[in-house]
Amino acid sequence: MARSQAKGAPMPQDGRNRVVIDALSPVVDCGRFPVKRVIGDVVTVDADVLADGHDVVACVLCVRKPNGRTWSRARMAAVGNDRYRGTFVVSELGLYHYTVRAHIDRFGSLCQELSRRPLDDPDLALVFQQAAAMIAAAAANAGAREGRPLHAARALLEGDAALQEKRAALLDERLAERVYRFSSHEHETALETEFAVRVDPERARFSAWYEFFPRSVGGPGGGRLRDAGPMLAYVAGMGFDVVYLPPLSPIGERLRKGPNNTLSQDPADVGSPWAIGSARGGHKTVAPELGTLADFRAFRDEAARNGIAVALDIAFQCAPDHPYVTEHPEWFRHRADGTIQYAENPPKKYQDIYPLDFETEDWRALWQELKSVVTFWIGEGVRIFRVDNPHTKAFSFWEWLIREVRAEYPDVLFLAEAFTRPKVMHRLAKLGFTHSYTYFTWRNTKRELTEYFTELNQGPGREYFRPHVWPNTPDILPAFLQHAPRAAFIIRLVLAATLSATYGIYGPAFELLESQPREPGSEEYRDSEKYQRRAWDLARADSLRAIITRLNAIRRANKALQSDGNLVFHAIDNDNLIGFSKTADDGESTVLVVVNLDPHHRQSGWIEWPAHAPAGAPGRPVQMHDLLSDARYLWNGNHHYVELSPEQTPAHIFRPRGYVGTEHDFDYYS
Repeated sequence: MARSQAKGAPMPQDGRNRVVIDALSPVVDCGRFPVKRVIGDVVTVDADVLADGHDVVACVLCVRKPNGRTWSRARMAAVGNDRYRGTFVVSELGLYHYTVRAHIDRFGSLCQELSRRPLDDPDLALVFQQAAAMIAAAAANAGAREGRPLHAARALLEGDAALQEKRAALLDERLAERVYRFSSHEHETALETEFAVRVDPERARFSAWYEFFPRSVGGPGGGRLRDAGPMLAYVAGMGFDVVYLPPLSPIGERLRKGPNNTLSQDPADVGSPWAIGSARGGHKTVAPELGTLADFRAFRDEAARNGIAVALDIAFQCAPDHPYVTEHPEWFRHRADGTIQYAENPPKKYQDIYPLDFETEDWRALWQELKSVVTFWIGEGVRIFRVDNPHTKAFSFWEWLIREVRAEYPDVLFLAEAFTRPKVMHRLAKLGFTHSYTYFTWRNTKRELTEYFTELNQGPGREYFRPHVWPNTPDILPAFLQHAPRAAFIIRLVLAATLSATYGIYGPAFELLESQPREPGSEEYRDSEKYQRRAWDLARADSLRAIITRLNAIRRANKALQSDGNLVFHAIDNDNLIGFSKTADDGESTVLVVVNLDPHHRQSGWIEWPAHAPAGAPGRPVQMHDLLSDARYLWNGNHHYVELSPEQTPAHIFRPRGYVGTEHDFDYYS
């Protein structure tokens, strides 16, 4: 009886590929999603690259620019323990691709072997003969000019030169580099995956946002976009570079909401801007009470003259009288009685908003229409979109939409307003959202802040999740700010502006210390601007305008505060005090921040932070310049006393300026 032959494991495509590539970084989900950088960044790629035996491995970083067809190749450097590193600069917006290839460096291996052989080794002549053959092969691939040094080296090896001279010539790194460059490299291992880097504008790294409702500008009877020039000057004067507007579209009239989210009983009620659409138009129309598209263009241009970019809210939902409801009822989910399901987040009810159904049979047409909304506003000069509740729409839709838009407009930025579960927030960031709202709004204690921002800056999300921190929003008056003193607002402002390179405030509610909730236990503002016009006295004496202006100026003047990922927390022996430092990516400067987290009481303690003078001046104290108060302190050693009173400024923002005993005041870290 014949024995059945056991089925063996499949053979590799080429078993002569001896090099293994592993543990590549940076990578997001094994290359499923891009890592994120901004234009001008240096991308550092590391990989474990190893082979059997003792041969020298050549590891090559391959990079393709956006829309490029060819790969650039650059040899990576060994950094120890079979780890290799290479870098490239991203100088164009869009999607870069990179991968790593590796092979045995035959000539390098030969030279390594030669370096270990003594001059009286009887096989040395064979080594020189083999090297001459490799050099000749490389010379054949080089042009006349590049080939001359190779021919000379070959002649030396084949001539009567002393063994010591031949050995020295072969071990010349310049010869090894030239031979490698013009040699053919066989049996190269290539990774199956191409990895990507999404390159965004500089504003994706660093910006300060200000949100306001245009309809509240200009006093009674005002509220039109063309009346907002003074408001834009006010915002620019505080140092903000992005102004964020709620939706500008017509507001639904059916089931319109009145003050404090009640069903409207008054025809004069203005309704919520997030109840989008009426008989006057939908997502591509400006509400008549705000003006016209021409008025929006004038607003956009006036913002640009003030150095401000306009961010527009995109809310993919509809009021009951939006044209989509009658033209495409299949785009909405229906209840058992045949009526359309309005938005609910029990116990909250939003009768004035109909969510879109992303399981509709007509999903392709829905997707295309929603894309046309984004491209319409791009055509009107908008390059930044804050997206309302993206976590309630299909992931696949966002991945498609953002990819489609950025293929044509790589400078467009998307902010995900997704206060939801962590993994959902991270998925949206991976899918392409430039920035993401965070849990900062609810992180108040030293432990909460330290753990959360350590996770953001050092966890795997650092490659794709860009935090965008807000101490308040029109939807959220956090408990820390309810019935709170002025110091509470300053505390949250300083934390937001220094813990993250990108932050925003909803004003004028924030700088005018709005602190009354709708009712106990609610995070809704009383008399919320979402449902009514508000008259704001921007000239109030207790406004935080001056400190906001100073803080934004400090951010612009100190590169240490203009990026994330460089955050270090420092020990303080008082849990009511938090201390952290940031250092600029290029090492140009360091900033140390100390904040009193208690808005009611003076707090003091000892912070651990090295303040040693340079090696040439031991024992001399370092001058610490408080950029908020302009006070200067002398620190020496590792432990320093700090005391902060909420009645004054409950924070220090220190920059080390030099050490005592020198002729000049210099930046200690420059």
